[in-house]
Amino acid sequence: MLRVMLASRSPRRIELLRGAGLEIVARPAPCDETAHPGEPPLDYVRRIARAKLDAGRRGASPTERDGEWLAADTIVWSDTAEGPRMFGKPRDRDEARETLRHLCATPHHVTTGWALDGPAGFELHTETTRVWMRRVTTTELERYLDDEAAWRDKAGGYGIQAAAAGWVTTLHGSYTNVVGLPLAQVLVRLHARQTPP
Repeated sequence: MLRVMLASRSPRRIELLRGAGLEIVARPAPCDETAHPGEPPLDYVRRIARAKLDAGRRGASPTERDGEWLAADTIVWSDTAEGPRMFGKPRDRDEARETLRHLCATPHHVTTGWALDGPAGFELHTETTRVWMRRVTTTELERYLDDEAAWRDKAGGYGIQAAAAGWVTTLHGSYTNVVGLPLAQVLVRLHARQTPP
């Protein structure tokens, strides 16, 4: 069984990777996730994925530090007349409401930046999925917001695998990417790294 050090505490990423048969050791560490002014979404997720990986490795034991490492960061964003607009994890109910109204009114993107490091070297990738949602009624939205677990600590204020699943009408790209990790793409690279050239 392939053992991977995951620089994340995301239960969704851990569940996806363990479900794929990997041995996952979670080694998250705090890092500054503040976006730089005018930073494009893909540049942002690449930078944060690398920062999470570096922070996780710094706090690990020497033995763990030499293993296979994975870190990821997922954002939700949309194209606007002013340029790309990123939606992080809502700070409160009002921000979650405003975010979800926007996402239900216009197609949006979910991008995950993910980094691998270990004996085979360092890699940095991104994966983007385009998402369309139906318009929801005010009653539906407020009922959804009543359940803080549905939107708190989730990019864009929703988890596609939970209550918001019934809002999504169309996906172009990886479903698991919207959950938090493009699992098939990550597995391809992890397995390739274990095969001698």
